[in-house]
Parts: sequence; C-alpha cells; structure tokens
Amino acid sequence: MSEMKRVLFVCMGNICRSPTAEAVFRQLIADNPIAGKMDIDSAGTIGSHAGAKADPRAIELGRKRGYDLEKLRARQVVVGDFTRFDYVIAMDVQNVVQLKSVCPPELAHKIDLLMAFAPGSHELEVPDPYYGSAADFAHALALIECGCKGLLRHITHPQGSRSILSGKVPGKRAG
Repeated sequence: MSEMKRVLFVCMGNICRSPTAEAVFRQLIADNPIAGKMDIDSAGTIGSHAGAKADPRAIELGRKRGYDLEKLRARQVVVGDFTRFDYVIAMDVQNVVQLKSVCPPELAHKIDLLMAFAPGSHELEVPDPYYGSAADFAHALALIECGCKGLLRHITHPQGSRSILSGKVPGKRAG
C-alpha cells in the first residue's frame, strides 16, 4: 500500500459502535508498517452526542480487550467526510441509508457495511448495544473485531477480498 488510506467508521450517535471500531482498527494497524499510511476516524449520523466521550461500557470493555477509547469524542458526519475518506463504513443498514441521503451521489460508492468485510459471519449488521446489556456490548465488539480484520485485509490485499453480502469487491458497487 503506497498511498494514504482514510477510513471513517459510522454509527448513529458515535458513542458505542463506531468509536469502538475506530479503536479496534487503530490497534490492528499499530504495529503494522501501514500505520503511518492510515487516517482513521469515527462519526455519527446524528449530532446529539457531539463532543461526548464514548459510552462508559464501551470504554471499559475496550480497555479490558486492549483498545483505547478514552480520548475519542463524538462528532457528526459532515458532507466533507465523503471527499476526505476512501471508506465510509457503517455499522448497520439504517446508517447506510442516512449516509446515502447526505452523500454526493458520485461518492456513494465509498459507503459500505462493516460486516460486508467479515468472511464467515452470518451477521449483516453490528447491532446497537446502547440499550442493552454487557453481553450486547461484548457481542458488538466481537463483530467489530471480525469486520475490522476483514476490512484491513481488503485494504492491504484488495484483489483477494470479497464482500460476503454481494460477492463483489466492497466499495465497488454502483452508487
């Protein structure tokens, strides 16, 4: 990978799933030669939590698994994100719909589901654990880890990576 790649993870409020995905992806590449060639961020489709820390349950579970969410702060997706980022990775279909409603049509090909990169998973979405239990947060984290590993594999070896959803290379679908 010779050029900088930019990845934006997106959920609704940017306090549970997307900051967790940001932290997981950062950790995955931390000791990898591509670390200096990646720009990673997260955002939400709504702005009601803008400036807030990640959910304490996500922070604590992440800490136990070696991920640092402590310094991350919520923000809302802005139109400029679609130009800035190569990959806009949503946690669920509802967020894909929201993203496509504000994305310039010529950039909609950048939007995909995280679980589209998770080979072997039967899950299509990372469910929102916000109103759930500790087990729901753990389930979301396990899915995020699987999806992030697949996304990293896709970014570093795009020729051999396929979406489990469509059988096509993720991010190459028509707008």
